[in-house]
Amino acid sequence: MTRGKLVAGNWKMHGLAGDLDAVQAIAEGSAAHRGVDVALCLPATLIERAVRALPGFAIGGQDVHAEAKGAHTGDISAAMLRDCGATLTIVGHSERRADHHESDVAVRAKAAAALGSGLDVVLCVGESREVRERGDAVPVVRAQLAASLPDWPGDARRLAIAYEPIWAIGTGLVPSIEDVAAMHAALRDELAGAYGEPGQGVRILYGGSVKASNAAEIFAVGDVDGALVGGASLTAADFLPIVAAAAAAD
Repeated sequence: MTRGKLVAGNWKMHGLAGDLDAVQAIAEGSAAHRGVDVALCLPATLIERAVRALPGFAIGGQDVHAEAKGAHTGDISAAMLRDCGATLTIVGHSERRADHHESDVAVRAKAAAALGSGLDVVLCVGESREVRERGDAVPVVRAQLAASLPDWPGDARRLAIAYEPIWAIGTGLVPSIEDVAAMHAALRDELAGAYGEPGQGVRILYGGSVKASNAAEIFAVGDVDGALVGGASLTAADFLPIVAAAAAAD
């Protein structure tokens, strides 16, 4: 099945008004690779400004609350993201799971709320170094995915899974190509079990120190349908070569 590549940038807690020039450069450079879906998940303070400046380019949030409204100080709902012009959101990133103690149940509820409100979702899973070293990475991440997946019988392309080994995020370390292939194959099997044939259409992204120098090798792996990119998404010079590698691989 041809799913097409998705390359999404996660700016995390980076970005002020002056950085909108970088967003514009990425959007304009990505237009040369129309076969690849490209998105940037920005701080909430930049979403509306980026959408206004770049209509038609996919801008997303980095988290969303499971409830539509209420006494949830500092949180943002799916409707609020939509109101800003966002078209997608990340849920379950390891930094949210660790720093904010988000459970699989909470991630599942967030994903369901976002999808139900019309936002596309990038749902993150991944293992710690300790889990990897004891040889339990595949069963642990597979179980994490199973517990985090929302009930979603709709358009498979609106949901993507991002496999991010926690120990590789921002460290420059990357699992072996064989390990990436084994994990993505296991996650594909889990998706097929959860959703049947539509599970074959859900894209599985790799994340964790993706950069221009390793993107082509990673994208050549079966069931790697793109990337969730952290630090390398902050500038066009670093990000656009990854988009180009995705276009060449698809």
